[in-house]
Amino acid sequence: MQTFDAAATAAALDFPALIDALRRAHVQAANVPLRHTHVIGDPAAGGGTVLLMPAWREGGRFGLKTITIFPANTALGLPGLHAVYTLFDARTGVPLAQLDGNEITARRTAAVAALAASHLARPDARRLLVLGCGRVARLLPAALRAVRPIAAVAVWNHRPEGARRLAAELQAQGVAAQAVDSLAPALTQADIVSAATLSTTALLRGRELAPGTHVDLIGSFSPAMREADAECFARSRVYVDTEEALAKSGDLLAARAEGGFDDARLQGTLAQLCRGEAAGRGSASEITLFKAVGSALADLAAAELVWDTGRQK
Repeated sequence: MQTFDAAATAAALDFPALIDALRRAHVQAANVPLRHTHVIGDPAAGGGTVLLMPAWREGGRFGLKTITIFPANTALGLPGLHAVYTLFDARTGVPLAQLDGNEITARRTAAVAALAASHLARPDARRLLVLGCGRVARLLPAALRAVRPIAAVAVWNHRPEGARRLAAELQAQGVAAQAVDSLAPALTQADIVSAATLSTTALLRGRELAPGTHVDLIGSFSPAMREADAECFARSRVYVDTEEALAKSGDLLAARAEGGFDDARLQGTLAQLCRGEAAGRGSASEITLFKAVGSALADLAAAELVWDTGRQK
């Protein structure tokens, strides 16, 4: 069994190639069961959540990602998420590779947002607002620049020093970036808003979104998490990465309970967008919203790209 560490995994997942692999994966058929979720200890007292995410193609490959999410790790100076990915031959069950699950998760999450934006954001979208400063937030500018002409990036974080650090990192990479302390004014100026946080309370207010904005909600993944209020959904054409989001997303559950969304208003899934079965953005002035909770299909596509690239080398 081959092992790909973080550096080798990341090196095979440059965003243009990964976005293209994800697009193909969402067109093809695959088996993607519902994820398994288990709670370890009391999350309010430093415990966490374990997710098991399998996916496979008949006669192809089978992948399983194991993820641990411990939000209190930030107080310990540790990442809140860790993951391991194992790739198997689906015909024989033989293990093929073990990959760095953190890189798989972070890079496919940012790439999924970019893939959705390629259908939903305005073609001339140039101003990006990132909420958060973690692993995924750091990747969002590069991912979105692969599909839209992003020229300026604003960064907001609930701890302002985190936003300033990320803005400085982006500037060192040649990106025109700045940290913002106030979220409301930044929302009115953004063409794309990407939220990559573990928030449990709404950060985005629908009344502050400008016409033509595209919103990515890619941080929250459980019923207890929330990044946007109900008005964000009420004002938007809403899409999801997978229909599992309708039952797992705290944003959607809360918006539904507060009258801002009902399932009949769902415009489509990412697979339907990629297959041409759902229409994307219809006008320059409408607001679009993409809610992702994470899909094992995206993990499998990323892992296969790493494996295939490694074999070619």
